[in-house]
Amino acid sequence: MRTMSQGFALLTCLVAAQLAWGQEKVASENEKAPEFQLKASDGKEYSLKDFAGKQAVVLAWYPKSFTGGCRAECLSMRDAGEEIRKFDVAYFTISCDDLETQKKWAKELMLDYPVLSDPDTKVARAYGVVHEGRERPERWTFVIDKAGVVKRIDKMVNTKSHGADIVKTLESLGVAKKAK
Repeated sequence: MRTMSQGFALLTCLVAAQLAWGQEKVASENEKAPEFQLKASDGKEYSLKDFAGKQAVVLAWYPKSFTGGCRAECLSMRDAGEEIRKFDVAYFTISCDDLETQKKWAKELMLDYPVLSDPDTKVARAYGVVHEGRERPERWTFVIDKAGVVKRIDKMVNTKSHGADIVKTLESLGVAKKAK
């Protein structure tokens, strides 16, 4: 026969195990970034491992193509592209819209960088931008170093200045500039 304290301990363990089982590990600063392999608006497929040991990566998640705030964010990144490209970095915007939508979106906005498509939300869930109560991605940006470690997560994106903000973040993190 179990004592009351043993029963309470068992119940506590079961509840903790159930909570842990229901939660997926998501991207966090100073930890390895989740791997991804996604198709992009430029017709190519990109994966995080493509950049391992070569370049830092910026993933700017946004909720939905063809919406006002997302337009402002993507245009801000396009407009700051010359400054962003001074760094040794690959950068993308990314949402859960399908690939055809991303191609139309990139063409309409004349974007000079690829837009990634994650229609099954697997990558979005691994990065924690899609979660319980949130079907569309959060507007969060991840800066990942050459070793594949998340160095910064910006959860307070200003859509109008995001491109310039990315430049400041890359500078503050000491991301190398390309050789001239």
